[in-house]
Formats: sequence, C-alpha cells, structure tokens
Amino acid sequence: MNVLIIGSGGREHAIAKAIRKSKKVTRVFVSPGNAGIEQVAKCVDIDFNSIYDVVEFLRINNIHFVIIGPEQYIANGLADELRLWHYVVFAPSQISAKLESSKIFAKQFMKENNIPTANYINFKNKELNKAVEYINNINGKIVLKVDGLAAGKGVIVTDDKDYAVQSLKDIFGGKFGSAGNNVVIEEFLEGEEASVLAICDGKNFVCLPPAQDYKRIGDNDTGPNTGGMGAYCPVSIVTSEVLDKIKNKIIIPTLEGMNASGHPYIGCLYVGLMIKDGEPKVVEYNCRFGDPETQAILSIFEGDLFELLHTAAVGEINFSAYNEKATMKKTACCVIVASKGYPEAFDTGYTINGLCDINTNDIIIYHSGTKNNMVDILTAGGRVLGVTGISKNIKFAAEKAYNNVSKIQFENIYYRTDIAQKEIKRLSNL
Repeated sequence: MNVLIIGSGGREHAIAKAIRKSKKVTRVFVSPGNAGIEQVAKCVDIDFNSIYDVVEFLRINNIHFVIIGPEQYIANGLADELRLWHYVVFAPSQISAKLESSKIFAKQFMKENNIPTANYINFKNKELNKAVEYINNINGKIVLKVDGLAAGKGVIVTDDKDYAVQSLKDIFGGKFGSAGNNVVIEEFLEGEEASVLAICDGKNFVCLPPAQDYKRIGDNDTGPNTGGMGAYCPVSIVTSEVLDKIKNKIIIPTLEGMNASGHPYIGCLYVGLMIKDGEPKVVEYNCRFGDPETQAILSIFEGDLFELLHTAAVGEINFSAYNEKATMKKTACCVIVASKGYPEAFDTGYTINGLCDINTNDIIIYHSGTKNNMVDILTAGGRVLGVTGISKNIKFAAEKAYNNVSKIQFENIYYRTDIAQKEIKRLSNL
C-alpha cells in the first residue's frame, strides 16, 4: 500500500522511517517533508487548502492511507474531509481534536468526565480587568494558557505577577492572534511531567512507551516554552502501577467520553501528565504524535507501525503489531539542536556541517527544520535536528546523543545540555 504522511518536522521523519519498514508498505510520500525525510521517502508539494488537489494527488499515486502529523491540519478538519472521500486516515476528527485546539473545551470535558486535572477558570479578552484581579489574588505560581493552538508556546508559568499581567495583556492584545481571545488560568501542579501516547481506534488503544519532554528553552527548565527541546523514554516514574492509573482514570474515560458525545477518538491521543506521589493528573491533551517524544519513542519501537496505525484507523486495532516487551528493553534520548533565538526571532539558511561525521551505530538524526539546496543541508527552522541515542541504559543513550551533537556545527547553533539528566540521577540513586 502507498502511504501519504503530512508534515515537515522531526515527528514526520520518525514516522516515515518507521512506516517504510513494513512489508505491507510499497511507497511513502511526505508533504512537504524536509532534507532528511527525502532520504527515506518521496517529498512532494500539495496544496492542502484545496481538498480537490489533495484527492487528485491521492488518486494519481494510488494512495489509500493518510497520516496527518501537524495539529493545525487536524484542527481544520482535514481528516473529516478525506474520510468523506472514502480514504483511511490516521487522525481524529475536527471535533475530537478540540481536546487540543481548545483548552477550555478540554478542561470542561475533563470536569464532566471526572478526569483528574488542575482546577481552572477561563476569561474572555473583554474580561482583562477581571482576569488581572484574579491573578493578583493568586498565592504561588501562576499558569496562563492560551485557549487555541499556539505551536506549543501558549503556556506561561511564572511566580512574577507583573510578568503574568503583562503576558496576559500581550495575549489579549493579539500576540497569538484569535487563539488568544480566551485564556485559561489554572492551578499550578506540583510533580514531574511525563507524556503517554495512546494509539486509539475509537474504543480500544495501545500505549507506547512513556516519555518525558523538555519544553523550556534553557537548562534546568528556565526561559520560555518551546515546541520541545528534547525527550527521552521510557520514564521510570511511570511504573506499571502508575500506567494502570493513567489508563483507567484518564485514557479510558477520555475515549468513553468522546464516544458518548458521538465523536469516537481515532488517532494518537497524547496525554501530557503531571505525576506526584504516584498520582497522575492531565496537564494537556494533544490530538497527534508529540514532537520530540515521537523521535525518542519510535527509535526503540519494535513491531509494525504501519499495521498498528492502519488497523486503528479502520477501527479494529491489531494489538500484536506492537511488541511492547521488546520495545521496553531499550531506551532513547533525543536532543534537539536548534537555531539560537528560538522560540522568538531567529535566522536560518546556515550550512550544517558534521552530519557525515556522525556515528550511525545506535544514533539516528531526525531532521526538523532543514532544506537541501542541492549542495548543502541548510537550517530552515527554529528546531533543526533531533540527535537521538539508543541504548539499553539511558545514561549511555544520552552520552551517545551528546557525543554526536558535539560533531554538528552551524552558525547560531543552540541546544540544552541536560536532557535526561534527571532520569540518570534518579536511577543512579536506586
């Protein structure tokens, strides 16, 4: 079968590499792709503003299965449109995707379905004075969340009330466009973060290895939020007992709640969690594979990813397509190499050197923001590469990743130096 993957980042690179290993896959197309993806798949340009152009491309290339990566396409209802044309799509419907595209929808949904999460209150942009008054009465850290999609950058966590108020004014002033017309102010949750990705067919699901994402731009979780500066998996704080709680208290009620609303959830359900004393609470939902968690997770995935996703998409997930036992014997650490200045202003177009010097033994380089000018590989985004080390031990996986990160050079290169270090320290103390 021929497959189309939509997207251009490290997540799509990881999915393409894994999908093409299946004996059931003939060709993999990715649109628009990047310089790394074109080494494993056919990169093509498709106008996704025209469903007729998309369908015509699918028809000409005999493609019957589509995997949608970025959240914006899902939130805009592309999966729904393709299903109307009788294509099999791995992505939730537009309404199901409101779990990510509207923080207010997600919080109300969790409240109605008794899913553990932080207490909250939401304000409209015309309620600025009321929201400022509420902030000034908060004791402790303040959490602001833009209601709509903001590329992972719409969350502000601070204990500085003046900064919180100014951030709120910026949001209501249009910093995130219409996505910031409403804001959620919620309770700050103590604990440690983890991400669980569940492959769902509407009723049943398979959980992939739990991962931990590093959202802040700076070491020791300092600075503004980004789309993600690195990730590792599995995560030791997600024990079998904790995972059972995540399944029974969060994922199952989520699927049951969506079913009850008449909108079965088919696709990847990303659950961002805060775990304290073995009790998980939902920080956020995403309606697609996470980035960079996917790069770490699929680096150790054992099984047939195409079979897993395709059977989920048609509503009858094949549990045997995922070899959990073999997967959990390995660890992976993904370090994002970025452009200095990200997530704010940054420059691109710099030649990337050192890729030929990478030790390919248990190392995978996922391209996020790159392009090929027929001579060199150039930077083309805020997040440029995901250097991923694989080992039976997370310490060695991280060492492999950073040893190879040091070989990569381009102007204004930037990366965090502490990915997976908390996990390494935690395990060394056992």
